[in-house]
Amino acid sequence: MENKIETSAEYAEAAALPPRCHEVHADPDSPARMTEVPAPLQEPVQNKSPAQWAYERLILYIRNFEKQLDASQEVAMGFVGGDAGVLRIEGIGYFDPDIVTFYGADGTGARTQLVQHVSQLNVMLRAMPVATEDRPAQRIGFRLAADLEAD
Repeated sequence: MENKIETSAEYAEAAALPPRCHEVHADPDSPARMTEVPAPLQEPVQNKSPAQWAYERLILYIRNFEKQLDASQEVAMGFVGGDAGVLRIEGIGYFDPDIVTFYGADGTGARTQLVQHVSQLNVMLRAMPVATEDRPAQRIGFRLAADLEAD
């Protein structure tokens, strides 16, 4: 765990600054470019835990990634280190102050849940083929963003 010491002035300044997102891509019209940030995430961070703040920003990245997928693909996340494979993202949550959790299924269809401390958070978004062709691709990012904007 990090024991970062902030002065009260540093804490107040960080809490008052609105979050910023900045990206540069080789293709200036890249569909990967983050273009929309919901109003709740344009406000100063103030009373959000690290878990809630990580959760809300992950929603934006997942939704943005899904915009680049075609109808035969769904979002999944790859695990870093080890042979854990991928998790088709079917849900995300957080537990204050510092835990983020991902719900879904692995490549074999087995129910999977990842519980991770925000200090260890690494998420590699991947496109996976739709699990069953008898249903359209699920877009969890758009549902998550709607839930975020409803709060």
